[in-house]
Amino acid sequence: MKDTLQEFKELKNIDRSTMISVLEDSFRSVLAKMFETDENFDIIINPDKGDFEIWKNRKVVADDELENENLQVRLSDAQKAVPDLAVGEDFTEQVHFEDFGRRAILNLRQTLAAKILELQKDVLYNKYKDLIGRITTAEVYQIWKREMLMVDEEGNELSLPRQEQIPSDNFRKSDQVRAVVLRVDNTNNNPKIILSRTSPVFLQRLMEREIPEVADGSIRIVKIVRLPGERAKIAVETSDDRIDPVGACVGVKGGRIHSIVRELRGENLDVIPYTSNTNLFIQRALAPASISQIHVHEESKTAEVFMRPEEVSLAIGKNGANIKLASLLTGYQIDVYREGDGDDIFLDDFADAIEPWVIQALKGIGLATAKAVLEADPKLVAEKADLEDETVDDVRSILAKEFE
Repeated sequence: MKDTLQEFKELKNIDRSTMISVLEDSFRSVLAKMFETDENFDIIINPDKGDFEIWKNRKVVADDELENENLQVRLSDAQKAVPDLAVGEDFTEQVHFEDFGRRAILNLRQTLAAKILELQKDVLYNKYKDLIGRITTAEVYQIWKREMLMVDEEGNELSLPRQEQIPSDNFRKSDQVRAVVLRVDNTNNNPKIILSRTSPVFLQRLMEREIPEVADGSIRIVKIVRLPGERAKIAVETSDDRIDPVGACVGVKGGRIHSIVRELRGENLDVIPYTSNTNLFIQRALAPASISQIHVHEESKTAEVFMRPEEVSLAIGKNGANIKLASLLTGYQIDVYREGDGDDIFLDDFADAIEPWVIQALKGIGLATAKAVLEADPKLVAEKADLEDETVDDVRSILAKEFE
């Protein structure tokens, strides 16, 4: 028993006092099944000696008044052990568990195994519940189509689902993998630890490890948005005028951020200085593209951005990644438009002549200016914006008069 208790402490992270309590509960559970109650039993576990004792307490009754052998003992039987006992006194005797037979011992073993398993689950759940949002390192144990099973240094199983892996991740068995603890599911007291490498929190924790100013709070990460493995945008700020938040994060020649990029499988990281000025923040979020004009609509959380034709592809980015991340970072739906030749007029300036819902329908298909509508095919405009042909003709007539 001594060796076993030490083993549980070292291998299963269960301390001695807890294990003794579980052992006593297991004995009581079996005794209760055998005798209908365990209240009249004292169980003494001696971990230092490596043994245990069970004592049974019964009330002494007259020989002809015995009703329950488990709770009472005949006076004549009790006096064989303690001659001076009298009716009404307590009689205590030691019992040996092995005398209860093979079935009781097997029952104890099963009960103890079940309680230890439940205890292990509780220990695992409580450990990782406190680690949510922190990085952990584990070894790849098995790879399936939908998830990857890993084990930590204590042999606990952790799950890294496919959707939480960076698309270019390619791990093999026994590889050491870093990920953030995303959540701990505990359905039917069966904890499952879910890890993630795609969560913005994973990138934030990596930055805290690699960039001292982020770790000590001199630089605050306001928001992170990611397209895992492709691109990420990080808004940062500082209250210390002596610190350049972007330069500090990137480091000399990108030295500080290189290891993070490698961990994220080459994910491009754009570090952007945060500002509460919405127009300026949207312009910064769309970098490296340069903006000519911007119109922000606070109520609808939308922004119309105009730029030279050669800047549009930069603003949109590969597969639309740049504009998508800029929208996520700023919280505004950003629509990019090419600048036309000569003076143009926004449709919103015609609100007194054109119904607002018609203007919104046209803007919804990317036509935000008068010239954009006039240059588009009227039939296609009516079809895409779900407008009557007559409505489109009326709108074109109103707009055309402005340029006569």
